[in-house]
Amino acid sequence: MSVLAAERIKLTTTKSPWWCTVAIVALGLGIAAILGISARSAYGSYENSLASGNPPDFEPFLPTVADSVTGVSGFGVLVLMIMAALAITSEYRFGLIRTTFQAIPSRASVLVTKSLLIGVVGAALSFVLALGGFYLAKSFAGPDAGRALVLEGGDAWRSIYSVPIYAFLCVFLAVGVGALLRQSAAAVALLLLWPLLVESLFNLFGSIGRDIMPFLPFTNANNFLGAPGGVDFHWGPWASLLYFAAFVAIVFGASIVVVNKRDA
Repeated sequence: MSVLAAERIKLTTTKSPWWCTVAIVALGLGIAAILGISARSAYGSYENSLASGNPPDFEPFLPTVADSVTGVSGFGVLVLMIMAALAITSEYRFGLIRTTFQAIPSRASVLVTKSLLIGVVGAALSFVLALGGFYLAKSFAGPDAGRALVLEGGDAWRSIYSVPIYAFLCVFLAVGVGALLRQSAAAVALLLLWPLLVESLFNLFGSIGRDIMPFLPFTNANNFLGAPGGVDFHWGPWASLLYFAAFVAIVFGASIVVVNKRDA
């Protein structure tokens, strides 16, 4: 409990977590609103073309539940990972990690407690924003363009509750990467480039890249989130979650081993 109290004080008394929280809220709700407005506008153009007797050469954009939460799952979670990575790398940067480990000799408990605290807060915030983003997108899209935005069926609900699960795991991944690299810039760059750029580059390698794609961690996370991206997976969404969770456990476990072995 003393470790938890110390980490709670660190989290609530520094500015970066608050700014990151504001960014997560703005991205989660802002992108959902833009999505709804864009869908409504596109559907209006589609209907106007039909009314004028000119068949449109495009299909109207009808966002799904998975689309409505992309602001949280696609961008908000990235900011959450940055916040989690900074929570550990900032202590290395300013030399506070030595004091922390002197006060709490169990280094593993520091990493686990830090990850649990940020992970629970991030998961709760992500769940609220996922629901908020869904209803906001549905409201702005209107009854016609938003007719696919319905919380019915297992896949639709999974698009909502998968976001906090994904966010929770990403926090452990970010803390693990931060503890391994120690450098804020390096950790943030890796956590951003990995899901946004590195994994998508495998599409450039033809059939070899397509064979590798189903085994990439964030690609599997997207499959669980309801956005497989055209990848031919060998398993279902829940198996993809287990695959991503196992990858996170390996990285986080490696960080505990390395932190225990090297000097602070």
